[in-house]
Amino acid sequence: MKKFTFALISLLTLAFSVNAQQYVSTEPANRNVILEEFTGRGCGYCTDGHRIANQIMAANPGRVWAINIHAGGYAQSSYPNMITTDGNTIHGGFSISGYPTGVVNRTTAAGIDRGQWTGQANTQLNQAAECNVAGIARINPETRLATITVEVYYTGNSSVTENYLTVAMLQDSILGSQSDYGNYNPTQWLNGQYVHMHILRDVITPSAWGEAISPTTAGTLITKTYEYQIPEVIGSPNGVDVVLDHIFFLAWVSERTQGQATRPILTACELEKTTLTDEPIYPAMGAVTQIIAASCTMEKDFDFSVANIGTETLTSLKFNAEVADMSYEFEWTGELPSGENTKMEFSMAVPYGNYVGTLRITEANGQAFENSTVFMAESQEWAEVDAEGDETDIKVYIVQDQFGEQITWDIINSAGDIVASGGPYQHLIGSGSTQVNVGNVNGIATNECYLFRIYDSNGNGICCNYGNGYYYLKDANGNRFIEGAGDYGEGTTNLFSIHKHGDAVNEAMSSSFNIYPNPANSKIYVDGEDVGAVEVYNSLGQKVATVEGSEHTSVDVTSFENGVYVVRVITNEGAVTTQKVTIAR
Repeated sequence: MKKFTFALISLLTLAFSVNAQQYVSTEPANRNVILEEFTGRGCGYCTDGHRIANQIMAANPGRVWAINIHAGGYAQSSYPNMITTDGNTIHGGFSISGYPTGVVNRTTAAGIDRGQWTGQANTQLNQAAECNVAGIARINPETRLATITVEVYYTGNSSVTENYLTVAMLQDSILGSQSDYGNYNPTQWLNGQYVHMHILRDVITPSAWGEAISPTTAGTLITKTYEYQIPEVIGSPNGVDVVLDHIFFLAWVSERTQGQATRPILTACELEKTTLTDEPIYPAMGAVTQIIAASCTMEKDFDFSVANIGTETLTSLKFNAEVADMSYEFEWTGELPSGENTKMEFSMAVPYGNYVGTLRITEANGQAFENSTVFMAESQEWAEVDAEGDETDIKVYIVQDQFGEQITWDIINSAGDIVASGGPYQHLIGSGSTQVNVGNVNGIATNECYLFRIYDSNGNGICCNYGNGYYYLKDANGNRFIEGAGDYGEGTTNLFSIHKHGDAVNEAMSSSFNIYPNPANSKIYVDGEDVGAVEVYNSLGQKVATVEGSEHTSVDVTSFENGVYVVRVITNEGAVTTQKVTIAR
């Protein structure tokens, strides 16, 4: 493992400092924001504070971080006990008169009401910062030792000669009880338990109020490195496991000691997090994510990250991906130095439905290696629309619930371009009210696949307690080809394909022919009498093969990509039979 000198400070000339920094930007920037929310599991209104903090972070990704500090009269020591010594210290540094309350960049000596957080955060985000801060936390998962490097670069002069650097560890996804008087934050409930997020677990710097740093003049680069042994459990009694996958580290610079606290905060950042071991070859996979796209085929795309947490450079990897009964092999070659990570992608056919797949590393640098992760894979059937001409019109009907201002939708094509969108809609007066909203989508291209996406910003769909909402789509002839209920939570999607009439086939099936196998691998066979020709169309309605017919016709599909195709059988008299066939290898 690479070793660092503890608390190393670089006090160099401006010219050399600019070249020496590894992580922090030297360009002037506005302040980032730390929102410290004082909360507790016994506080019934605190979930509304959590919701507001989440909204501020979502509106300012990478610039605002909330820290939930369980301290004060509503903090509970029963499991999960999230009270910490550092949290109590920070809580004691401010005048607190009620809960939830918070301080935004520690600009006030007293906690402020949650209704003021958004305005105060926006004010801070628009102010120039005297410095920038960035860094990395390298974790050895076997020893649980974190080596944390933080850089502070001053783009301007602080008003005082000494500032304070704080590094803190937070944890997400802690399940436990929570009072909630008004169901203020429904998205964080899971099977009757509350999912506690961005919880303060420990402060890494020698003091909860940070470590003094200087000088604080423009052009100064300060580098601090800490070695921190991550505990297995934090909290006594009824402590909570510290799950390595759920922790992250924040760093911020505060200006001066005012009363007990160091404040205000000048800027902040989330440290990059990576993992390192003492093993020479050790590739580690991150979460596998299916890429949601307008793809009217069973062929689905996935991406994932690979981190080289070994000591040697990775030059090759082999993988195996399995979903249902389908297995795919693929490999990567390149250079991935120790401590670095890269994004990788793979594609595979997924049968209709939802599945748990497995991705395994089977070989690294030519040597057998085993590391695996599971992932979710989904393939949904798509609706087919028959249309005249190169363009057509469709209508989107949104039967909203009372909270129309939370509803938005869009339609994307196979290239990922948004071709239509709608919402938000008006708020309706009266509990349980509904209203129909119609979106006219004119001149949409045929022979194309589309994905309809509908969202609810509050995460509870458009139904139930606030009006029985739903949605549907109609083609140019008034036929309803997609419909869905309103209980879709944060959002849902529907696929549909529009075929130009005559280019793709929607004729009724006939039982006079046997079209097999399904799924197919190298050939598709059609058995039956009076077969004049067999045509194959891809999911966009494009003809990809034509074969003269016989009583036993075969179509070579070895060059076709995995996916769903339409086989069209034409008799000598002109009658047509169609069937969908999946090609999967």
